[in-house]
Amino acid sequence: MSLAQYPVDVLSGVGPQRKQHLEELGISTIQDVLEYYPYRYIDYRVTDLGEAEHESQITVQGKVYQTPSFRWFKKNSSRLSARLDVDGIMVQVVWFNQHFLKDKLIPGKTIMVSGRFDRHKLEILAKRTFVSEAEQEKQAGRLEPVYSVNANVQINWLRKLIEEAYRRFGGEIGEILPSTLIEEYRLLPRATAMYYLHFPKGQQEGHQARRRMAYEELLLYEAKLLYLRRLQKTEIEGISHRFDHEKVEELVSQLDFPLTGAQRRVVDEILDDLQASPQMNRLLQGDVGSGKTVVAAIVLYANYLSGYQGALMVPTEILADQHAESLRAILRPLGLTIVSLTGNMRARERRDTLSQIQMGLADIVVGTHALIQEGVVYRQLGLVITDEQHRFGVKQRALLREKGSNPDVLFMTATPIPRTLAISVFGEMDISTIDEMPAGRQPIDTYWVKIDLFPRIVTFVEKECQTGHQAYVICPLIEESEKLDLQNAHDLYEQLTLELSPVRVGLLHGKMNPAEKEEVMRAFSENEIQVLVSTTVVEVGVNVPNATVMVIYDADRFGLAQLHQLRGRVGRGGGASTCVLVADPRSEQGNERMRVMTETTDGFEISRRDLEMRGPGDFLGVKQSGLPAFKVANLAEDLKIMEVARADAALIVNDPEFGSKPETKPIYDRLQAEGLNSKSFD
Repeated sequence: MSLAQYPVDVLSGVGPQRKQHLEELGISTIQDVLEYYPYRYIDYRVTDLGEAEHESQITVQGKVYQTPSFRWFKKNSSRLSARLDVDGIMVQVVWFNQHFLKDKLIPGKTIMVSGRFDRHKLEILAKRTFVSEAEQEKQAGRLEPVYSVNANVQINWLRKLIEEAYRRFGGEIGEILPSTLIEEYRLLPRATAMYYLHFPKGQQEGHQARRRMAYEELLLYEAKLLYLRRLQKTEIEGISHRFDHEKVEELVSQLDFPLTGAQRRVVDEILDDLQASPQMNRLLQGDVGSGKTVVAAIVLYANYLSGYQGALMVPTEILADQHAESLRAILRPLGLTIVSLTGNMRARERRDTLSQIQMGLADIVVGTHALIQEGVVYRQLGLVITDEQHRFGVKQRALLREKGSNPDVLFMTATPIPRTLAISVFGEMDISTIDEMPAGRQPIDTYWVKIDLFPRIVTFVEKECQTGHQAYVICPLIEESEKLDLQNAHDLYEQLTLELSPVRVGLLHGKMNPAEKEEVMRAFSENEIQVLVSTTVVEVGVNVPNATVMVIYDADRFGLAQLHQLRGRVGRGGGASTCVLVADPRSEQGNERMRVMTETTDGFEISRRDLEMRGPGDFLGVKQSGLPAFKVANLAEDLKIMEVARADAALIVNDPEFGSKPETKPIYDRLQAEGLNSKSFD
């Protein structure tokens, strides 16, 4: 019997209610308990004050030098402080809301304190205090694991549960990795590594345990992706599109601009996929303004020529309307019917559109998640394109795919991912990259200015408008907030309306109804509004070639990827464009983001720096991208391990005896236990 077959309630103290609370944490079986690893450790090893860094977590042992001072303040809040002699260095220790310690801090008594160290003040903000000799002896030198818990599961109880699970079932932990890999990389045995993660004995053992389990976790992940890819190529029969290549080339020749070499390359890659019988599952990534929409139009036309409908799903209604208009401009002269399907349509208009789709009168359907709602029936769906794929959940993308009979699937994103990471993370997809900008597209001059210079920026915007151009002004908030001292769109709209008169200023934000948003964007697109004050609702896809200025207020409150997307809204008309970042950063990371934005306009370089600064979970959007939240591995630190794991996984999965060879069968069985089959990538 495998550990995954033992339910968690075989452990003492786990009744129906606690079982439910554990399931909320993803713990249902003994295997889940043993593999529920800590996300950090509290280090109770005594720190040398001379080497302690400012604001680091430290543990010290010393003698109470004087009677502590104590006072109540506010309601039921207290502050306790005392001086501590730590090896001849006098340190002030502060305890908040720990009044019960007052009578225990006797001058001359040795205590152990763990907390945050302020090197400038020689002060420790205490989190844990150990007064008795027995407590100090027990904690000294320990690394205490910290687990992610919820309001219903206490961490101390969870620790005891894990201890019991190891005591009763630790001997049944089986090996997963082939012995050849364990020997080659000098990895700890699986049971030992898992034990050290929960009950660390020291830094060296902890490092070796983490290395072993990170490698295993990444190997299993890569094996799953590669096996899914193999199933996809061999078991999922897609559509073999047959179309007239000369007609496709006629469309390309009739465009207002020549394709870049990169666009030509990715078009050929996608058309080859359309013609092949396996179902296409391809990721197209390219920087803001690199020309992904034109590529989409060309491949949608090829899909139409082969007798199939195409669907393009986008995250917002504004973007859906813009994409529909762009496709009509390119494809309507060739006889194609492009319809929009969004949530704000009137009932009669929606019924008519649904009838067109079902009868096959609509050749291309562009819309939001309305495309996947019940009642949307396609006549013959052959190609599904999802734009800004990370903004849709995996299940949403799968629902659209299921609207047809194994249609070909193309995901598009303007959030470039470093190639090594993209191959490893989206390994079940083929990847096409547009790494070249269209001719004539000028770099956007980017400046970082402090908030007190905003009046000069207003003057600059006014001059640009007087020459016939337009500007965006972006704010992080819609309305004034009591909690955040940030500029908001409503106040700035009122201010600029007065200061820029007679220049017309418009306001756009997410709380407006769809009709209001559409009217504001129409007015801005047609230059009836010269300055658009907005929140990040314009981040993706809004295309106004006449806009040459992007001002981002409180820019340090945005991530690098978001700042780059916003900057990409200007510079679309061939003229010189400017992005102004208005910020007084409150953190070093905020300063670093401003520096990166002023140093480069290369989306791939920005994505690399973004990955370094934020880590992969936030960078990729774990919940939306389908990337699992790894229990041990950290892609920002473990890219090298991931590359090695992917190469090893390829050798394992491509072996014809993968599922039967004793050395690799545990990996195969583990993947099958997770429900691995040809539909798993949905």
